[in-house]
Amino acid sequence: MPIATTNPATGKVEQTFDEISDLEVERILALAASTFRTYRTTTFAQRGAWMVRAAEILETEVDRIGTTMTTEMGKTLAAAKVEVLKCAKACRYFAEHAESFLVDEPADAAAVGAADAYAAWQPLGPVLAVMPWNFPLWQAMRFAAPALMAGNVGLLKHASNVPQCALFMQELFERAGFPEGCFQTLLIGSSRVEAVIRDDRVVAVTLTGSGPAGQAVAAAAGDVIKKSVLELGGSDPFIVMPSADLARAAAVATTARTLNNGQSCIAAKRFIAHTDVADGFERLFVDEMSALVVGDPMDDATTIGPLASAQQQADMVELVADAVAKGATVLCGGAVPEGPGYYYPPTVLTGITPEMRIHTEEAFGPVATLYRVADIDEAIELGNATEFGLGANAWTEDDAERARFIRDLEAGMVFINGNTTSYNELPFGGIKTSGYGRELTAHGIREFCNLKSVWVGA
Repeated sequence: MPIATTNPATGKVEQTFDEISDLEVERILALAASTFRTYRTTTFAQRGAWMVRAAEILETEVDRIGTTMTTEMGKTLAAAKVEVLKCAKACRYFAEHAESFLVDEPADAAAVGAADAYAAWQPLGPVLAVMPWNFPLWQAMRFAAPALMAGNVGLLKHASNVPQCALFMQELFERAGFPEGCFQTLLIGSSRVEAVIRDDRVVAVTLTGSGPAGQAVAAAAGDVIKKSVLELGGSDPFIVMPSADLARAAAVATTARTLNNGQSCIAAKRFIAHTDVADGFERLFVDEMSALVVGDPMDDATTIGPLASAQQQADMVELVADAVAKGATVLCGGAVPEGPGYYYPPTVLTGITPEMRIHTEEAFGPVATLYRVADIDEAIELGNATEFGLGANAWTEDDAERARFIRDLEAGMVFINGNTTSYNELPFGGIKTSGYGRELTAHGIREFCNLKSVWVGA
């Protein structure tokens, strides 16, 4: 696809960008490798000072940066500003904690016949990040902040529909004082990613995106024996049991399904209600979804903006049409509003059967599927009946049920009585076809470090 800013609220192309040449890619890779040789020896204190400066830029310019994000991918301006400030928080978090996360780990020197023995975390080198459009700053930042604080340098291949956000990421770290070449953006198409992965100067790759993209990146990285971290799709269950606070569960369910206009890997997508409370939850959930305001994402009154592209809108139309044709019932939404832009209304479907595409495919838009189950065993079985394993959400006041959900739901993250989200203080990632590896926390910063064993003789 062309590298361009197409405003999802209008469908109009506002700015186009040329792909960089092979010669420019070579210059960027050479600079990354050269910069790493000296940057890796900088102190945590120096990196932290630069990272805090990046946070200050984000906080000071939140309105401008948020407007750019909304223009490029359609999230509400309010949500875009929250994302910018979340990035600033990550910068400060890793500036503060990176050194303690990567402190040398002492070993039993006597047991191995040494005067001293320990394990040291050391940076690897230039790491390529292949990032999606839905959280164009946050998903790049949750790689960039820990990678740079660890002493690595970053290369960003961003989605082709958010080029201004991609270029801003490089600008941000340059303005913050990081040495030239520490973080660079590659304006290239997806067909050129494999060549970058295979380049000897690139030591590892991380991708957030679709399953097919993850397969391609993992295959290329595996072929040349390079580390990869993948965060792929999700079809998270949201389970409501009889002891749950139904009103709160329905309100959070609405936020969980429509966050980022419904375009989030960790958004709850399959809503599973115990039969004893299914009618009540359905009524409250449909009322909440129906009350959302679809409109101009720059308007403060808007709660749901447009989808990011015409393709995203078409995907939602096709998934809903397929379900309805096979017997699903539309409880609200389900029709594209008139006018320009890539809008799709909050939609709730019930009567879902395995023959429907939406039963197994990830709905990347504000479309929820509603199921009924007889007991906790059926709830867990249905919750796990997906190829994905990113997040899961369960609502219950019963301690035994909580323990079952935590133990038995197949996911990288389980949230009880709250919305699934990402925190710097919790590892982020999935299992099954949702990927492998973790971001954030000490686990995330260590993904792209060499754990070097050190043995020192007498």
